[in-house]
Amino acid sequence: MSNEPNDEIIVVGGGVIGLTTAVVLAERGRRVRVWTRDPVERTTSAVAGALWWPYRIEPVAQARKWALRSLEVYEELAGRPEVTGVRMVEGVLGEAGLDDAWAADRLPGLRPATAEEYPGTGLWARLPLIDMAVHLPWLRERFLGAGGAIEMRTVAAFAEVDAPVVVNCTGLGARELVPDASVRPVRGQLVVVENPGIRTWLVSTDAAGAKAYFFPQPGRLLLGGTADEDEFSTEPDPAVAEAIVRRCAALRPEIAGARVLDHRVGLRPARQTVRLERELLPGGRLLVHNYGHGGAGVTVAWGCAEETARAVN
Repeated sequence: MSNEPNDEIIVVGGGVIGLTTAVVLAERGRRVRVWTRDPVERTTSAVAGALWWPYRIEPVAQARKWALRSLEVYEELAGRPEVTGVRMVEGVLGEAGLDDAWAADRLPGLRPATAEEYPGTGLWARLPLIDMAVHLPWLRERFLGAGGAIEMRTVAAFAEVDAPVVVNCTGLGARELVPDASVRPVRGQLVVVENPGIRTWLVSTDAAGAKAYFFPQPGRLLLGGTADEDEFSTEPDPAVAEAIVRRCAALRPEIAGARVLDHRVGLRPARQTVRLERELLPGGRLLVHNYGHGGAGVTVAWGCAEETARAVN
């Protein structure tokens, strides 16, 4: 048996928050293992539409700070879109005006949308759009390349995790694991269709509060969306899918005839505020929580990862 001190960090959770956090820690010279219940392709993050913009996340001021740091990283990664899955794409944030343009100094070209671009009030913006089918495996390879290791494990209690530092990036899993009943699912359903030639994205909310969005990804178009609170079902609902297509086609008629390729459901891990803080475990071990990012995990991932690394150190 080795007598070397155990200085390892174990990150529990292998979605975008867990993997990004593990990358930052490993690239700072720490020995890191990720314990994940699911491969990256089957995490909630894999279902994300993944447009960079803080959505359903508190506290707002802190989330914007994390988001701006992440924006810097995504802008750099967008130089290699086929490798990283990150592209800078133009589109409209519906029902948003310049009063909502909190990041205007960081987003050149942000302006009110024209009537041809959007029938209501909207902001035209060029934002990172992340193809999670490429980005998550890229994050995994970057982490492994930094000397990290990934193990498929289900954790029932933090007492099982034999490391001096544990990082909790379990998202909705924190509901049982911590346990933290304030973490709640917000169900999102997507319809994946063949792209009929749409090159810009759009996020809109109608008068009844129903959301519609479409995101062009390589070889496909993602249509959404829903935000059903406290709904745990991950089975796609055909009626919901039809309504999603109908709302999106009302904005771009060519969507109506697009061939459906897939249906997806993800449960966003919502919480009143993100929990990013230290906790001491019995025996002096350190537990750092990084969960509760709602629909903005991709948006804040790098900012939260760096703050988590500071908390670890």
